[in-house]
Amino acid sequence: MHPQAQRVNDQMKHVIDIDSQAVVYIQEKGGTVTVRLSPRHGCCGGSANIVVAEAGHPNDPKHLQRYVQDGITLYIAPELANENLHIGVDGWWKLRRLYVDGLPLQPGHTNRQKR
Repeated sequence: MHPQAQRVNDQMKHVIDIDSQAVVYIQEKGGTVTVRLSPRHGCCGGSANIVVAEAGHPNDPKHLQRYVQDGITLYIAPELANENLHIGVDGWWKLRRLYVDGLPLQPGHTNRQKR
């Protein structure tokens, strides 16, 4: 492997771990994954941000960090990089989806993106 390619691979491994089945799934969906916080609101006024991984390009990538490894482009919110997160895939056939493990729920609304 070329030394520069090895540095990119090592750099991304420290940003987030992606299991081999998730890599295949992301490649099947176009080769791009976005990892971001998504606000969830409760019925009584509470809210929490959960980490989501979505196959595809982000709507607004200017606030995200971009990495490339093994034919996959990763867009990730800076606050989620290097947090020992893991992307996996679950489900079967057409019901497969990506998931993120490793970070607890965060109370309050911290999404600073303008819509």
